[in-house]
Amino acid sequence: MTDQDVAPAPGRAFQCEACGGVSEYAPGTYALRCPYCRHEQDITPIPRQVTEHPIEELAELPPRAAAPGGVKVFACPGCHAVTESDTLSDRCPFCATPLVTDASGTERVVPEAVLPFGVGREQARDALAKWAASRWFAPGELKKVTEAETFRGSYLPHWTYDAQTATRYTGERGEHYWVEEEDSEGRKRQVRHTRWHHTSGTVGRFFDDVLVPGSGQVPEEELDKLAPWPLEETVPYQEEYLAGFRTVRYDVEPEAGLESAKARMAPVIRADCKRDIGGDEQRVHSMSTLYSGLTFKLVLLPVWFLTYLHAGKAWPVMVNARTGEVIGKRPYSAVKIALASVGGALLIALTVLLVLTQRN
Repeated sequence: MTDQDVAPAPGRAFQCEACGGVSEYAPGTYALRCPYCRHEQDITPIPRQVTEHPIEELAELPPRAAAPGGVKVFACPGCHAVTESDTLSDRCPFCATPLVTDASGTERVVPEAVLPFGVGREQARDALAKWAASRWFAPGELKKVTEAETFRGSYLPHWTYDAQTATRYTGERGEHYWVEEEDSEGRKRQVRHTRWHHTSGTVGRFFDDVLVPGSGQVPEEELDKLAPWPLEETVPYQEEYLAGFRTVRYDVEPEAGLESAKARMAPVIRADCKRDIGGDEQRVHSMSTLYSGLTFKLVLLPVWFLTYLHAGKAWPVMVNARTGEVIGKRPYSAVKIALASVGGALLIALTVLLVLTQRN
């Protein structure tokens, strides 16, 4: 079946029980809010817990119905338009109705948990304003960053992995000792040397919720800057939390994510090996790690995205929509830097002049 053969799936919209409008998730709450009459209705929790799935389940899953990154075709219940999207939730491009689609229809792995938006649009704007005001040598236009029209909230897919590890290592322990030596001029001094001893051993560690981005749409190193995420505050996945926000589908398969998770575990395990070796210095020559009790889950994390233009170039900013952490790239004002340089030079000149005056 090709993407063109996928039958339109009805996009779900949540009707306001007071006025009949379409409600959206209200950040920082466990409720849907109508943007027209402001009526709120509680989200009824589903009777289950967030579950960690054994890694062996992946072998039992069928291939993804639609290729990763492919489109979903769905029908808007508001204006009945049929559209294509590569998201699980978004707004209808014709009538702006907040739509959520059924993840089980096309996803090989459906979201297990969601970290709901805790920072609303206005709170995010405040965080951006503080961030913009704190940028040294930034152009004045940066202060208008909170007025950009591209400001939007999205859920990004992430994999989490748990594992019990046992690592056998070989290495060397270095122990310092001091020897009195005489230099070419006959002066004596203490010189440090290191005596190395071959060693080996086993270390173990349990890793909980090793986080790996499930989409390549945002560079991994940029997403890492938004950490830490309060994953203990995740709730079982419900479509209501997605209403009004864009939800990106994962395009990194869980098997590939596991390899990335192991790469993230490796430096921690190496540090454990060095601590186990002891001594004054350590060398790790080899590590062989066994993983047991491997589990995984797909979780959706909230981010506010903003892109602003300066000097013909787009500058992206992201806000952790749970903690308010802001990261982004910023331009520098050549004029402000030049003025600061001139000001610094004048200050130095004035200081020198005062010193000379006092001496005379």
